[in-house]
Amino acid sequence: MAIYELDGSAPRLSEGAWVAESAEVIGKVELHQNASIWPKVVVRGDNDLIQIGEGSNVQDASVLHTDPGYPLIIGKNVTIGHQVMLHGCQIGKNCLVGAGALVTEGKEFPDGSMILGSPAKVAKTLTSEQMAGIEDIAGRYVKNAQRYIKTLKKIA
Repeated sequence: MAIYELDGSAPRLSEGAWVAESAEVIGKVELHQNASIWPKVVVRGDNDLIQIGEGSNVQDASVLHTDPGYPLIIGKNVTIGHQVMLHGCQIGKNCLVGAGALVTEGKEFPDGSMILGSPAKVAKTLTSEQMAGIEDIAGRYVKNAQRYIKTLKKIA
């Protein structure tokens, strides 16, 4: 995995956090317990903090970055779909950010939101049953990341 210190700031990975070898995690980044960063993701905390909550997953080819004064905060049990662009925003817990979404700087989304589009907006507020489903998705990604930690072997 490519984890880089920049200007004296190094990413902090909590217990069970996993970063794919082809991902890049740079600077002021905090991965909370069991957070996962999947292949080809870039998490660039070179300007402000990026915090990825417990059990959250950032799926393949997504890009997370900040500007000064605009931290990027992702709550607990959030699923960030494939090829999502997040720019200095705040995502509440138990949210789903759909594949291909573009979340612009300064946006804030409440807990239990389904976030879609470019530019992204709340498509709907999830019911408690749907939020439980989001927690199930997050749990599956935690288990899958643990499987990768234990059994992934580079063979060539």
